Amino acid sequence: MQDVTIIGCGDDDQLEKLQADGFRTLQGDLDYQEDTPEIPLHGSDVYYLVAPQGGGRSDYRMLNFCRRLHSKNKPKRLVYISTSGVYGDCGGAVVTEETPINPQTARAQRRASAEQQLQEQAKKLGFALVILRVTGIYGPGRLPVARILQGHPVLKIEEASFTNRIHALDLVRICLAAMEKGEDGDIFNVCDGQKSSMTEYFTAVADLHKLPRPKQISMEEAEREMNPLMLSYLKESRRMDNRKMREKLGIELLYPTLDEGLKACGDEQ
Repeated sequence: MQDVTIIGCGDDDQLEKLQADGFRTLQGDLDYQEDTPEIPLHGSDVYYLVAPQGGGRSDYRMLNFCRRLHSKNKPKRLVYISTSGVYGDCGGAVVTEETPINPQTARAQRRASAEQQLQEQAKKLGFALVILRVTGIYGPGRLPVARILQGHPVLKIEEASFTNRIHALDLVRICLAAMEKGEDGDIFNVCDGQKSSMTEYFTAVADLHKLPRPKQISMEEAEREMNPLMLSYLKESRRMDNRKMREKLGIELLYPTLDEGLKACGDEQ
């Protein structure tokens, strides 16, 4: 059986649970070069799930990870979980994997930096790299219920931009398929393909939990009331095309619409 290495973030409780389930774990810190452990992954299938650090325009965690790669410690294949944010604001246009990236926020630039670093390492060391540009992830435990309860507003529906999502369970299936069927250099847009907005999403979640729908405000009001991070999401608009993901990876989504995905979240809570 092929060795599989998952590089992600977790706390002590999660580590203990993995250990109890029979997984071998290694704890380390990718933020600093001197604290980054030697990660034995030669010949392994690797899933890299670590988000970049909070500041800057380069992903220093990825830099420290790549410093541990060499000819005698390189993966057979690596699947990197990136973000659709690397495309930037596309004015609501349809985005395919051929669309040039144009990261406009620091968080998206860090992701683009990570992609570039891995592409350089894959070419240099000779391992297969597959990049998944993932949209907003939702699912049980990943819904914006707290924000709704706190009374955070959303944009007026007529001003809301296009956003994209994927159910967490479908994302897991896509990651597995990417490792099995993806080829070196492949990039896949990961989303359910449904056209909708953040306003529609928050409204649907409120209805699911029988909560008051969020107040809708104009973009002018949002400029004054919303935090910069949320505002940066609302100022980008794109419609992600998932055809390549569905056809090449053979994915039949369990939750191709938000209604179906949220119904499953309700059933599981």
